[in-house]
Amino acid sequence: MFCRNQTSRATVARGSAMEMEVKRGRFRLSVLEDSAQDCEVQRLIEREVRIREGACKLLAACSQRDQALEASKTLLTSNSRILALMTQLQRMKEAQAMLRAGRRSSDGASADERLPCAGKVAISDIRIPLMWKDSEYFKNKGELHQCAVFCLLQLGTEIHDTDLVIVDRTLTDICFDEPVIFTDVPPGFDLRVELYSSCMEEEFSMGFSTRRLSRLGSASSKKFMATLETAASCSSHSSGTGSPGGESPVLLPALSVRGPKYHLLAHASLTLCHAQNSFRTHDLTISDTEGSSFWLPLYGNMCCRLVAQPLCMTQVVMCGKLRIRSESNPEDWRDVYGVLSGSDLKCYQQQDDSDSLETPLFTI
Repeated sequence: MFCRNQTSRATVARGSAMEMEVKRGRFRLSVLEDSAQDCEVQRLIEREVRIREGACKLLAACSQRDQALEASKTLLTSNSRILALMTQLQRMKEAQAMLRAGRRSSDGASADERLPCAGKVAISDIRIPLMWKDSEYFKNKGELHQCAVFCLLQLGTEIHDTDLVIVDRTLTDICFDEPVIFTDVPPGFDLRVELYSSCMEEEFSMGFSTRRLSRLGSASSKKFMATLETAASCSSHSSGTGSPGGESPVLLPALSVRGPKYHLLAHASLTLCHAQNSFRTHDLTISDTEGSSFWLPLYGNMCCRLVAQPLCMTQVVMCGKLRIRSESNPEDWRDVYGVLSGSDLKCYQQQDDSDSLETPLFTI
């Protein structure tokens, strides 16, 4: 019989008392899975909280403008990751509550079998053209307006940031060449690309007092996590208000940190239909006006390369024993071991041949 190559998310020792309770129906394996997932998400949140604290301390202590810009970028990225992880944790809690209430669909197992597999998504060669005035670019007139910009790329709870780029009128394009790869992505993904900008000419204070630094110690991590848990519990218990779909936004407690501030300049959303094997142009939604200090003259377009690869193209989807009938002789049947991967069904004489990477007898 063919079997799907699935891995369990929860580990239960074979022959253990826990496994016996699961078999007797007294304990659901999904409860263990959800608990393990909760712990992993909470561990990631605590890690980002520590990174956030480190960025705050660095902002308070650094004396160089470049250091402050990088620390402020790290702070913004960490805040975005915490928000995404808290939203995921809230959804998992709601799913567990629905499971305990017995509201799971009776045909959920069959529906899972029909779901397409996840995959990898990569974006690279991001180009954002600029539209300078003739007097600024060609005649080199006026003050040299400089901004520090970077891109924040978010797909679910996976968030990446690009390197900082200093932009002035000598540049015609904002370029981010490094590829960013997202793993375990569902086919209905929504990749959000956000462009942030900070004015280089703005004055900002570089130092905090020793008393202020002492407040950013280890105790703030526990207070911050407690605030997050309170926000999540309040939003999960609220009814009739909040975002569409019954989800309420999780708000981060604000930290009054001095230093450079990044502002959302433009954003775009990319889905599976935008994935091509070539360089494509996409629309940008500009979030601010020309009067802002961090504003840059954007065309309103973004060029990039977006590719997607389903896991079934690189991993074994199904394997097992097969009986193959000969085309020339309908009475002639042959037992083989089949391995389905990508668009090929490779047939071996026995299972050991597939494990040892032997050449298959034939490929369908």
